[in-house]
Amino acid sequence: MELDFDVVDLPEADHVPEGEQAPDFTRPLVNDEYWEDVSLSDLLAEGPVLLVFTPMDGAFPTTYVYNELRDRGVDEHAQVVGVSVSSPYEHKTTIEERGIEQFEGIFSDPQAGVAEAYGVVNDLDGMAGVVEHRPSTFVVAEDGTVEYAWTAEQWPDFPDYDELEAALEAL
Repeated sequence: MELDFDVVDLPEADHVPEGEQAPDFTRPLVNDEYWEDVSLSDLLAEGPVLLVFTPMDGAFPTTYVYNELRDRGVDEHAQVVGVSVSSPYEHKTTIEERGIEQFEGIFSDPQAGVAEAYGVVNDLDGMAGVVEHRPSTFVVAEDGTVEYAWTAEQWPDFPDYDELEAALEAL
């Protein structure tokens, strides 16, 4: 299957850097059974977290990122948690279709407040009031420190999965 799309340079992101505290937040966390409001700090009490910011569910970068993380078994090193503007209903479908039931879930952030706090908002094609999350990953240690941060510089762009895996293994 050949994909036909233009590569677009994104404006520089002012994302949370490595070594700083990850902003805490509370949003609906959707898993394969239900959803409920959960805070990042609640998850960190259970161990390190890999936050995976993706565009809307169904977008091809979202599909590729989740497939790769699932296939690499990164959930062995940290709780894997997605974040996107999509609704809980869309997240339930994504979890099922991507076969990522073993991940902790996907946070629903429809107004992109979490993306804004992390500096990874992407204005969707310059449409007024329409935003999504820029593909980004943050490895957050139990004490809330960002140990690894990556944010897309182009659309589409994908993390260096080997580098991400190394950061997870170093926890």
